[in-house]
Amino acid sequence: MDLSTKYMGLTLKNPLVPSASPLSKDVDVVKRLEDAGASAIVMYSLFEEQIAHEANEIDHYLTTYNESYAEAMSYFPEPESFHNLHAEEYLEQIAALKKAVDIPVIASLNGVSPGGWMKFAREMELAGADGLELNIYYIPTDPQLSGTEVEQMYIDDLTTVKSSIKLPVAIKLSPYFSAFANMATRLDQAGADALVLFNRFYQPDVDLENLDVLPNLMLSTSYEIRLPLRWISILYGMVRPSLAATSGVHTAEDVIKLVMAGADVTMLASSLIKKGPEELINILESLQNWMETNEYESIDQMKGSMSYQAVAEPSALVRANYIKTLQCIR
Repeated sequence: MDLSTKYMGLTLKNPLVPSASPLSKDVDVVKRLEDAGASAIVMYSLFEEQIAHEANEIDHYLTTYNESYAEAMSYFPEPESFHNLHAEEYLEQIAALKKAVDIPVIASLNGVSPGGWMKFAREMELAGADGLELNIYYIPTDPQLSGTEVEQMYIDDLTTVKSSIKLPVAIKLSPYFSAFANMATRLDQAGADALVLFNRFYQPDVDLENLDVLPNLMLSTSYEIRLPLRWISILYGMVRPSLAATSGVHTAEDVIKLVMAGADVTMLASSLIKKGPEELINILESLQNWMETNEYESIDQMKGSMSYQAVAEPSALVRANYIKTLQCIR
């Protein structure tokens, strides 16, 4: 049985890829993920704000005391006293993971505004990353900013990063575009090697006691695969980039559905955070058992078999499904 798949030019042994999460901060945990069957690892994200904060902090120490006496050089803190050297630590983690495991290591760069932070993609490449996931996390709140301008910002970010490195680049997207199929096509034309669907926005909460806005982390459930499943099934065969499904992947059944829709890989984190890296063993075993029972010999044979192009009633993936669901309520 052949579980291998191709993702943004990389040949992977199976479609299970741990997505960007704190799991990749621990080399031993990543080794356990590899031993359990992970075919690649997406590292936790390095954020634009972290790179900018670090640069500003160092600039502050370099310029604040530039008129002081020589003895005043003691004002400049030793490197170990910096609190925001995230960038250097990130590069060191790439190198450490490349040394510890044989699976591809995909770096993750999270930002939105044009600027020097994008140049860090080159540093990730030099550190040994096998690919880059560009995670553009942006909620447009300016009423003067048009949808066209927002879309162009994504295209410009991708083009800038692609021009600076030779690594394959995946772009992780939100579903909040007015014409998502068109946006996917534009990203294809701009050189994206993969589309990762979808970014999971962590919605804030309100602390009524202290009247403060709080972060509120809710791990995903299998229900959440439905949105990426729909769009992957629509985009399969329409665009050149690989398609990665993320959000809600917990079971072998989730993986099977998404692969049949057209996903090249399925990315998961919440299930691994809940149950540990060894949960991959269970998912892979169940995947193989299902394929054997249903006489599938390879992932490629399954891929896209339930896509928009392949199903007998493609409208079921769009408007007809909405109507039938409402009728079922009655």
